[in-house]
Amino acid sequence: MKYMDEYAEHYKDCAWVGFEELEKFMEEALIHAGVPAPDAKIIGDVLIESDKRGIDSHGIGRLKPIYIDRIDMGIMNPVTEIEVIKDKDATAVLDAHNGMGHVAGYKAMEMAIEKAKKYGLGMVVVRNSNHYGIAGYFATMATKAGMLGITGTNARPSIAPTNGVENMLGTNPLTFGLPTDEEFPFVLDCATSVTQRGKIEVYGRAGKALPAGWVLDHEGKTRTDTQQVLEDLTTGKAALTPLGGIGEVTGGYKGFGYATVVEILSAALQDGAWMKALNGFDDEHKAIPYPLGHFFIAIDPEHFMGLDTFKRIAGSICRELRASKLAPGEDYIFTAGEKEYLSYQFRKEHGCPVPPSLQKVMVTLRDRFKMNYSWDFEKK
Repeated sequence: MKYMDEYAEHYKDCAWVGFEELEKFMEEALIHAGVPAPDAKIIGDVLIESDKRGIDSHGIGRLKPIYIDRIDMGIMNPVTEIEVIKDKDATAVLDAHNGMGHVAGYKAMEMAIEKAKKYGLGMVVVRNSNHYGIAGYFATMATKAGMLGITGTNARPSIAPTNGVENMLGTNPLTFGLPTDEEFPFVLDCATSVTQRGKIEVYGRAGKALPAGWVLDHEGKTRTDTQQVLEDLTTGKAALTPLGGIGEVTGGYKGFGYATVVEILSAALQDGAWMKALNGFDDEHKAIPYPLGHFFIAIDPEHFMGLDTFKRIAGSICRELRASKLAPGEDYIFTAGEKEYLSYQFRKEHGCPVPPSLQKVMVTLRDRFKMNYSWDFEKK
């Protein structure tokens, strides 16, 4: 398969660190930063799952700048105190009180799954949370329980509305996990923008220019200068384009619409914050918390025609899609979740790739917290 032939070449400048060591390092760093050990284990599991699946934007690359730095700044609570605001038969509303989003997400999806076992469907929403890692982690919590999982979250404003240039909506993933009779579930985990900040950070670490059409400025022109874009996205001088791209001709209004759906479901059900209230800065441009909202839905197919029936049909649909006629020059059709499965198969043998920029971050955290780690990449 051409995809896997090119895979290792893509990471040729990286060091490779095993799953267990990398996860343990992240957990210990979080504990040193003030996160209770049980919560650090949850967070570490979410982060390493990202690196296992090849989602390099949301694993070790997010440990320091998104989590530890924000704890240091006092805008994120390392101890997550979850309050149950309302708990009904099939629904619940939680308040995370500015705690760790991964912990809030894990406990919310656990609740949704338990409710779905009894009632067929369960939905739990969260307010006053923080970045919760890859949305697909929570969707696959449901698939592992033999259920369908759906989740979404709002985020700091990044996307410009169609026909606009101001960053108003977050990258707002709308994520589905569906069990199949194959070795991996169908997991669609992607932003409602053409790309998201984490992927731009990956380009920045690699010193690469952005593809045209990902980002636009206040003149409505596309931007490709990666490092300046990262700064300008924070200050509002640049914005991401919604799925479909710039304008209506290529369907940008569709991504804009889906991003708005996620924004509403992440704020209106839980009486939470939205859009500009998630900027992370006050009027004097001082850093403040990002009171994000999430939603989690679990659906038990046993309350319909049964799990086996669902898995068989879902798997058959995926196989028929992959067996359809190829475009010239292509050798394979992927269904959602398959590339992540292939990445896991490769990485469980080789480890997770760590580029030079993240190697420096790991050394910095190790030295700061006086942790007992040494890596082969330091010997070069």
